[in-house]
Amino acid sequence: MARKTVKFGVIGLGLMGREFGSAAARWCHLLTQGPVPEIVGICDPNVQTHQWFLDFFPSIKIATQDYRDLLQSQEIEAIYCAVPHHLHEQIYIDVICANKHLMGEKPFGIDQAANTRILQAIQAHPDLFVRCSSEFPYFPGAQKVIQWIKEHRFGKIIEVRSGFHHSSDMDVTKPINWKRMIEYNGKYGCMGDLGLHTQHIPFRMGWTPQRVYAVLSKIVTERPDGKGGMAPCLTYDNATLVCETTDRDGNLFPMYLETKRLAPGATNTWYIEVDGLLASAKFTTRDPKSFYFLETKAKEQAWSRVDLGYTSPIPGITAGIFEFGFPDAILQMWAAFLQEFEGKTEPVWGCVRPEETRLSHALQTAALKSHHNKSVEKIVL
Repeated sequence: MARKTVKFGVIGLGLMGREFGSAAARWCHLLTQGPVPEIVGICDPNVQTHQWFLDFFPSIKIATQDYRDLLQSQEIEAIYCAVPHHLHEQIYIDVICANKHLMGEKPFGIDQAANTRILQAIQAHPDLFVRCSSEFPYFPGAQKVIQWIKEHRFGKIIEVRSGFHHSSDMDVTKPINWKRMIEYNGKYGCMGDLGLHTQHIPFRMGWTPQRVYAVLSKIVTERPDGKGGMAPCLTYDNATLVCETTDRDGNLFPMYLETKRLAPGATNTWYIEVDGLLASAKFTTRDPKSFYFLETKAKEQAWSRVDLGYTSPIPGITAGIFEFGFPDAILQMWAAFLQEFEGKTEPVWGCVRPEETRLSHALQTAALKSHHNKSVEKIVL
């Protein structure tokens, strides 16, 4: 049976643009009758980034330095936009106003005001499907934590911890890039690029932060500018947010969110940990095939570890005896996007919704205020 093809344009052909290309090329891996992405247009001001796509995707008909060329194409139905934060507002709104469906990147606007204007454009175009990327919840261990939350296995929540750690910036000789420049990255610093990764599961589960106390760290104050000199680093390297949080029943508990670019020994380490009166569980990409859990059955408790193997929300050809990795999570995220886009089947786990980016900006704006004032701040939507 012929499957529906969704024709995509890609704006921003860097790291994540190529990951989408690779996922589209591996669509045969999925055992699903859902839509298939086809890349027909690409855009990046750096023409050197075009060649990889042109070499591997003969379906491409438009290769341009001006994203408006993709928006004017009648053939392109949807856009994946992976560009620096300061470009989100203009490009996302232009994409939406051109009646193209959109998968955007975090933080969905450089600040709260930009995010508000993007969401206003989405509200004015209710027929369009718009989501934000977040791939780590598709790991089997993360899905197991989500399953336990939905099944109320934890009982009353004691506390939640979620984080995303990097260590590449530990090399102080590493030249500065746009994520360390406030005019391109924004005032959120590490929270802008990493924050939604830590928030996707809690927000979707109805765990809503009410107040926050934030400790934000500027540790490396300058880096090589790539021209023989030094450039100031004005963005925050690390952020720790202590959130007073409510569940759907109104119960209060602390939630700790960490985003760190200076985390010694960490390579793209994402984690989620939930402690409850009846049970506790945790997952980290540092140990990607394992699920750790504890059930409260007596005065003493002990942690157990289970190897999950390859299990995925959307079935694939890989047998359960093998392991799941980052490219699999990317593929699952895109399959979920297109499954929800088609509208016939609700995905097991959907991508970040626009209203969840609104909550993220409210939290991170309050975190900036908290750090500046050394105060506990209410999160205002």
